[in-house]
Amino acid sequence: MDTFVKIRRDLHQIPELGFREFKTQEYLLSYLQKLPQDRMVIKKWKTGLFVMLHGLKPTKTIGYRADIDGLPIEEETGLSFSSTHLGQMHACGHDFHMSIALGILSFFAENPIKDNLLFIFQPAEEGPGGAEPMLQSDIMDAWKPDMIMALHIAPEYPAGTIALKEGLLFANTSELFIDLKGKGGHAAYPHQTNDMVIAACSLVTQLQTIVSRNIDPLDSAVVTVGKITGGTVQNIIAERARLEGTIRTLSPDSMAKVKKRIEALVKGIEAGYECECTIDYGAMYYQVYNDHQLTKEFMDFAKKNPDMELVECKEAMTGEDFGYMLKEIPGFMFWLGVNSPFGLHHSKLNPDETAIEKAVAFISSYLMDKGN
Repeated sequence: MDTFVKIRRDLHQIPELGFREFKTQEYLLSYLQKLPQDRMVIKKWKTGLFVMLHGLKPTKTIGYRADIDGLPIEEETGLSFSSTHLGQMHACGHDFHMSIALGILSFFAENPIKDNLLFIFQPAEEGPGGAEPMLQSDIMDAWKPDMIMALHIAPEYPAGTIALKEGLLFANTSELFIDLKGKGGHAAYPHQTNDMVIAACSLVTQLQTIVSRNIDPLDSAVVTVGKITGGTVQNIIAERARLEGTIRTLSPDSMAKVKKRIEALVKGIEAGYECECTIDYGAMYYQVYNDHQLTKEFMDFAKKNPDMELVECKEAMTGEDFGYMLKEIPGFMFWLGVNSPFGLHHSKLNPDETAIEKAVAFISSYLMDKGN
């Protein structure tokens, strides 16, 4: 078995949620400490890591980011190396991301290049968001790369396929939590209450008008309510209700417009149903916007590689907090095909492991070319 397939399987068994990646950090450190240390400097940041490989005659620093957290999903793959952590799974492929990053890092620990390479093992991508605070850290301030890159697995593409585009790749995203508080009471006396189940249902319906009636039809946005909770038992009118959802837009301006409209509709619910409402936008991720020149250069390099298929894809409503890093540092993110019938965040996601070796070899060759 390939070393980095084994690493992926080891990491797959110990998924951990954001900022709780203690075993993951320990595993990464244990592996890194076995590599040549003469040009390597490792610094911890919360449950993440910064790993600097100093170049022979550096003129710049190239950054490579891999996210390390799992999701609160009970695994149903039936694999012999399934998650050993109840209710947690690497259902977004971060085990792949880490093993590929370690493969690339291992190559350059043995084969030095002219420029510096900074590997960033980032916690909490799935929430509450580790990229933005990591970007603002003293370590990043001292080691800030001149360019940065990252990948995300894509189950819909064949193993080893690379898919990306210049400009916008992933959307602006925001969580959405709305709490409604009215007056509960006996189901037989509705006139003495303010029913929050009714108010919540009305609000859900109104929220669906935002995209259809407030966003330019040539633009795109999503407002989804994925969860509603309210009430206690069948014969008590609900005093409280809660909506949980997500917002996704193709521009920061559209995100602001959607939120402004949500706030207006919520004020209307407060007036119409004589209740109190609070809005929490939770974790908000900035768009992933690929630098045009660097992305073109990367795509041109990929076209010359016979072992990789390049696809110029469309933008997606997916969210990724790597967007915060690209906001400050020129770079790009790309999709890596892993050929799975089950998609991201699915309890049966089982990516094709042959993509690992292909990705390590291709990205190492790109960085060798870019950093010399």
